[in-house]
Amino acid sequence: MTLNAIEASGLSKNYNGLKAVDSISLSVEQGSVFGLLGPNGAGKTTLISMLVTMRRPSAGKASVNGFDIGKQPGKVRESIGIVFQDPSLDEELTARENLEMHAALYNVAKETRRKRIEEVTKLVGLEKILDKAVKTFSGGMRRRLEIARGLVHHPKILFLDEPTLGLDPQTRASIWQYIKGLNKREKVTIILTTHYMDEADGVCNKIAIIDLGKIIALGSPTELKNTLGGDIVSVKCSSSESCEKELSGKSWAKAVVRHDSFVDIRVEKGEEKIPKIIGLAEKKGIKVESVSLRKPSLDDVFIHYTGKTIREQEATALDAMRARRKVWGHRK
Repeated sequence: MTLNAIEASGLSKNYNGLKAVDSISLSVEQGSVFGLLGPNGAGKTTLISMLVTMRRPSAGKASVNGFDIGKQPGKVRESIGIVFQDPSLDEELTARENLEMHAALYNVAKETRRKRIEEVTKLVGLEKILDKAVKTFSGGMRRRLEIARGLVHHPKILFLDEPTLGLDPQTRASIWQYIKGLNKREKVTIILTTHYMDEADGVCNKIAIIDLGKIIALGSPTELKNTLGGDIVSVKCSSSESCEKELSGKSWAKAVVRHDSFVDIRVEKGEEKIPKIIGLAEKKGIKVESVSLRKPSLDDVFIHYTGKTIREQEATALDAMRARRKVWGHRK
């Protein structure tokens, strides 16, 4: 019988009466890519920090690679790699020197280090610039080097916390190409957090949506989107508040959600409902500026379960950094 890469049961973390993680249970299959989605403060980073043994749970238990996070923290750490959102490379050292230092910390045998460093840098496309100083690297190159560093000691699980945050779309796509490649070639289980729904949809085998410390939805991207069903008619109008109010009482509107300057209406046979929606709006003197029709996306799933888009719930980068630093300072 094959063990799951991660097993968690009733895992909780409390801070002065506040439940950052509230009795989470989940299983992650070996060799899969598992995504954790949720706004800042939802509990994603706290959950990961418990799984990688950087914080002790207030309640519950979990095993990572078959090792108990409470009783065998050393074994857990030896078998995982971590890439945090905040940069942690030594910019004055070369890429090779950064990797050599990490390999030594993880007791990678000296005679095998060079070969392994060449392997992981080839995986992320940095083999030709191994001896250049990190301070000369672009943001995307640094992120790829951090991923390579997390793989040097042959981890069975790689934890990625917002691996592409702040990168341009082209670099984001490149990073995910490397991540999917290493998952396939090295059979590494990947646990990731991201604010980019398109990334999660394209790379994850399974996704957990977390809000207020709880898992509120769990399944494959397809399964999660299928829970909504029907079509999404997205309307931008002169008064989104009035538009939402007018459409909310209609029996054929399965759900009506206002976000940003749009109103999304979940319906069956959306193409037939568009003229009806426009007619109702015009009757109330509401000018319709644009209308689009599509199948439910992960963004729609997130809105359905949390009531807002992830962008609306997202804190600024500075606020997020301050929050993380505050929490790390209280770990125990």
